[in-house]
Amino acid sequence: MTASSPKTLDAWLHLLEKRHPVEIDLGLSRVGEVAQRADLHHPSRPLITVGGTNGKGSVVAFLTAIYVAAGYRVGTHTSPHLRRYNERIAINGQAVGDAPIVAAFEAIERAQENTSLTYFEVGALAAMHVFRAHAVDVMIFEVGLGGRLDAVNIWDADVAVITTIALDHEAWLGNTREHIAVEKAGIARAGRPVITGDRHPPDALEQSLTQIGARWRCIQRDFDYSQQENGWSFRSGDTRLDDLPRPALEGDWQRDNASVAIEAVLCARSRLPVSRDAMANGLQRAHLPGRFQRGTVGGHPVILDVGHNPAAVQQLVEQLSKVYPAGVSAVFAVLADKAVGPMIEVIAPIVRVWHLADLAHNRAMPAVDIRRVLEASTGVTDATLDGAPHKALARALSAAPAHQPVLVFGSFFTITDVMELLD
Repeated sequence: MTASSPKTLDAWLHLLEKRHPVEIDLGLSRVGEVAQRADLHHPSRPLITVGGTNGKGSVVAFLTAIYVAAGYRVGTHTSPHLRRYNERIAINGQAVGDAPIVAAFEAIERAQENTSLTYFEVGALAAMHVFRAHAVDVMIFEVGLGGRLDAVNIWDADVAVITTIALDHEAWLGNTREHIAVEKAGIARAGRPVITGDRHPPDALEQSLTQIGARWRCIQRDFDYSQQENGWSFRSGDTRLDDLPRPALEGDWQRDNASVAIEAVLCARSRLPVSRDAMANGLQRAHLPGRFQRGTVGGHPVILDVGHNPAAVQQLVEQLSKVYPAGVSAVFAVLADKAVGPMIEVIAPIVRVWHLADLAHNRAMPAVDIRRVLEASTGVTDATLDGAPHKALARALSAAPAHQPVLVFGSFFTITDVMELLD
């Protein structure tokens, strides 16, 4: 710390955004060294690490709500945020204030010496610092990117979760599900449980987990759910939970995510016992903005979804087709390193009108380029270019028939720009 060190959270974030030479710099050596010097290298409480391509945020939300319902003090670290950085570091589902985060940044700054860290790496260490200071009972860390070389993997998870394996972040993780599975599997530890939620796991996932020596629990093989007349049932070995309530998060795929969360809770029950009622209550209390989030703007129906890869968009389409079979107007903005063409091809059959937007991000795909991809993929030539997502949403709302909902999707950054407009 020096006299010129930042004094406010906003000032710290501005510094961290530009301090490291690259935004993404995977590897454990630098962040591990700083964690050692800051005495943050050994978690003081049970740790659950959640990785995978899609569904991480949902599983974290279910785990958090279940443990809170069981009476535990829960620390969660997630990324990215939608409105405020503080969302990334939460206790019992509530974002912590500025002061604990600033104190954590100051402690990490003292430990860094000459070691440079990325924005995400500092944030992960800060979360661990805050959770220790607040004496949480359980820590839940969401992987930022990949797993094997992600900053949160400096800590040994008591239970690891790998939700699904799909194509995303190929420049860093590889361009096949097999390559990506190896990276995701890296969060598992020998002799400790790892829960996977992919119903068709790549062979490389099994091979990697076997090589690691983890205790693998796979959906459909070791645990699963079934529909019941008044709810649904979960089973895992000799354990069966009947008449569970509908998960608070909307979408048929959320029962998979809820089942993964329950299995993780069961694997950790020797240290963190949880009753059936707490599980049921947690399922009903889980909250996660930006995942098939339905609301209104000026009374007009709007759906917000952060889906930003073809697999996530496919799930979105399946739910939209059930709820809005007549189709939607779409506001779409996306980062250039995403599979934009395949995303468009998946969702195009249910989109009646396209409104394309520009994100204020250095990796954004300009709307004019999105239009070229849209035309090449679908033949659509009448998409409008409307500036920022909130402007595109305003135009979409003014043009859409009253019965036709407006979908906003494509990136966390897309949703961030329109969140404040919801009624």
